[in-house]
Amino acid sequence: MKKVAVIGLDCADPDLLEEFLPRLPTLGELVRGGSFSRLRSVDPPITVPAWMCMFTGKDPGELGVYGFRNRTDHSYGGLGVATSARFSAPAVWDELGRRGLRSILLGIPGTYPPKPVRGLLVSGFLAPGPEADYTYPASLKEKIAAWVGDYILDVRNFRTEDKAWLVEEVRRMTEQRFALARRLVTEEDWDLFAMVEMGPDRIHHGLWAHHDPGHPKHDPESPFRDTILDYYRFLDRKLGELLSDLPGGTQVLVVSDHGAQRMEGGIGINEWLIREGYLVLKGYPEEPTRLGDLVKAGLVDWSRTVAWGEGGYYGRLFLNVKGREPQGVVPPERYQELRAELAERLAAIPDENGQPIGTRVLRPEELYREVNGIPPDLIVYFGDLSWRSIGTIGWDRIHFHENDTGPDDANHAPHGIFIAYPKLDNRGERSILEVHDLILSLVGGE
Repeated sequence: MKKVAVIGLDCADPDLLEEFLPRLPTLGELVRGGSFSRLRSVDPPITVPAWMCMFTGKDPGELGVYGFRNRTDHSYGGLGVATSARFSAPAVWDELGRRGLRSILLGIPGTYPPKPVRGLLVSGFLAPGPEADYTYPASLKEKIAAWVGDYILDVRNFRTEDKAWLVEEVRRMTEQRFALARRLVTEEDWDLFAMVEMGPDRIHHGLWAHHDPGHPKHDPESPFRDTILDYYRFLDRKLGELLSDLPGGTQVLVVSDHGAQRMEGGIGINEWLIREGYLVLKGYPEEPTRLGDLVKAGLVDWSRTVAWGEGGYYGRLFLNVKGREPQGVVPPERYQELRAELAERLAAIPDENGQPIGTRVLRPEELYREVNGIPPDLIVYFGDLSWRSIGTIGWDRIHFHENDTGPDDANHAPHGIFIAYPKLDNRGERSILEVHDLILSLVGGE
């Protein structure tokens, strides 16, 4: 048996880390003395469900969770946020608890509302705020307030033009999270410590264009051109302080759920469906409007609608199937034919200059070991995730070079990081789904 500390850095990208590594003494030492691999995320490579996929060893289809928001039934009422109730598979800490071992869990997405654990739990960023019951046991919240003050679960408004404010808030959140981590690992008993820091993700989305010369919005004179590097140097110091507090012999794993890449633009999935006759409205909105709001207003003509889509880092397309949706029109016997037609046509959408962007369209049953819950009928990676899916309607265009939910410079990439110290077997690539079994084998216990 040994103690295992899993330090999660949301959205930490392997290529970016390798670029910065000479200026990151803590992470540099971990890599030199340990092992460093690319960590293949799940499809889709999204914070929710990727972290819970890591800690359960189950893919999104097995969990029935395909993103932050998921269909809860076959109505047209939109998507519901994934809470901890959606994750019924036992996580690694549940299995360790049955062996009599204790876990401390800090900031892991997918853990709100908190479920009982053998140990301590501080929920992830989807908890609404510090006024909520975000800890297990509930009394832990009082300790946190005494230790660090008002607890920062997330930087909510990270899509902002006020970059100076964003940088300050992210650093404040990271400082506080690591201060709390140090308190927990030194003052509480544990066999597994696992935390997730959201700071890298928020910095990437907010400032990638300032860092990346290849980004279409890059300004080489930007005062924020070194901000991402500066944040990583700050993060590296916080990591070093935490590692110094861990008991000798602790196996350290530094991991991320997915990587990052520049966002080249966006494709208006519903605008395209309208233009091609698959989605029919009773009236076109005068200003950009969410599809869900048009549904509530009764402005979608479901009797003539074949398909509709959702925006986000990736596109989700749903078919209006007869006998499945309330006003379905797609005959079940034509489902596969229409799905293939839509997949081919979505993949062929070019950029505004007519050039291909390399879109991939995936079918859930080909991705997952099981398909539970209500998956999208098609999963769309516009530009292989270098283009975002734009879901709002009212723009009268398909191509975008901004995000309809606020300024955003980056999209997700399929590989995160895996660093093990002391060294484990050296492999160039691992799967995020391996981490669950690896933790169990490292911690041991009966």
